[in-house]
Amino acid sequence: MNKLGLLRDSLRKESNLIAFRGGSYSLIMTAIVLAILIVVNIFVSALPSTMTKYDISATKLYSITSNTKVVVNRLDEDVTIYWIVQSGKEDEVIENLLSKYDSLSDHIKIVKKNPDVFPTFAKQYTNETVKNNSLVVESGNRNRYISYDDIYLQEADMYSYSTKKSFDGEGAITSAIDYVTSEKLPQLYLLEGHGESQLPSTFREQLEKDNIELNTLSLLKVDYIPDDADVIMIYAPTSDISEMERDMLADYVKDGGKLLVMSGPTEDGILENLYGLLSDYGVEPVEGIVVEADREHYAFQAPYVLLPDMESNEITDSLIQEKYYPIMPISQGIIVEGTSSYGKVTALLNTSDSAYSKIAGYNISTYEKEEGDIEGPFAVAVSIESSNDGRIVWFASSSFLEDMYNAYSSGANVDLGMNAVSLLIGESEAMAIRSKSLDYNYLTISDSVSSMLKVVMIVVFPLLYLAVGIFVILRRRRMQNETI
Repeated sequence: MNKLGLLRDSLRKESNLIAFRGGSYSLIMTAIVLAILIVVNIFVSALPSTMTKYDISATKLYSITSNTKVVVNRLDEDVTIYWIVQSGKEDEVIENLLSKYDSLSDHIKIVKKNPDVFPTFAKQYTNETVKNNSLVVESGNRNRYISYDDIYLQEADMYSYSTKKSFDGEGAITSAIDYVTSEKLPQLYLLEGHGESQLPSTFREQLEKDNIELNTLSLLKVDYIPDDADVIMIYAPTSDISEMERDMLADYVKDGGKLLVMSGPTEDGILENLYGLLSDYGVEPVEGIVVEADREHYAFQAPYVLLPDMESNEITDSLIQEKYYPIMPISQGIIVEGTSSYGKVTALLNTSDSAYSKIAGYNISTYEKEEGDIEGPFAVAVSIESSNDGRIVWFASSSFLEDMYNAYSSGANVDLGMNAVSLLIGESEAMAIRSKSLDYNYLTISDSVSSMLKVVMIVVFPLLYLAVGIFVILRRRRMQNETI
């Protein structure tokens, strides 16, 4: 019995020694793993945020577009972005966005200015009351102040009686960088003298945001088109241009000029001289107002409010990719007859095959097709490249940029117009950087379901994990005793 007891004691000691060695080995390995994790964590924390943070938000709130990358990557002079904010009140979204700009270029420097420490700093840039998280972008002698209210936008929705909130930090900062580093700003001349409408406020604000300077031009008062005109724009004329003006504009395009036209049907019919600018390129207008018979190609139960098909083009591609649909109300039908020796014509927006033009025009009494109405399909927007680098972009609607229709299209109409302007002035990277919606859909659950989830998460799951842990420990001890 004594020998048997000694044998048992020896086996227990050996088992304890093995357990001790195993525990020591586990402790050493744990310490090594922790040391590795600490080193890796220190290394990762030193990496730029672009390599360690990933944007999984639905609206890509924490990402920047390729347009911004083009503007920033071409910088050859230093830009300082002053972040005016009190300590502890930094906006996390703005902070993340600024870190993106900082990591993109060595020419960009982010400097935080605490108004408690520098109370008069912002006064040299603006007379406005400066809110926390406002910005100042400066390069050389030029600067631009960006209010917090220009970053977080609030817009009243007249249709849902609510307020839409969006984040326009990227658009505002990129525009400011482009402004302070540009030696010459693009010049857009608005033709006048033919009953043209005022530019809609949203479109005008977007032009100003993209640093495009607006001028007016009457061809009756000049002998030639100004040399600094990057684009001539004709917006919603109600009367025709003269033959002399038509010839001046035609020569301007053939010599490499850029022309943007938004002109739809008028109460007096087709503006013959204005639309004569298209005839050399094999493009002809048709009488009347275009009406759609295909329900999928018009909006709001109004067959004259067209939802045309977009063709792939530099102007439309960004909208196609993001699945935005422009609306073209009260449009003139355009027929592209074929090729022309003067240039290349590309249809941007097309109606369905079921469309037709009501020759009654503004005197329309029914949307049904009547005798004499002209069968489609039609183009309602075209892009023309002349043989000498000149270009025309033509939208056959005078109303599509109006704020109401732009709101109906969720901003697609203004984006389409701005993309056309950007292409004509030769700055495709300036194509519209959309603000990012902050309106989210939340999951709504009842109080009973909420209480049940709390019980499950706070009580059931922890008790379940505890029970599994106790079972595993008891099972291991039983197996160890059986071995001994």
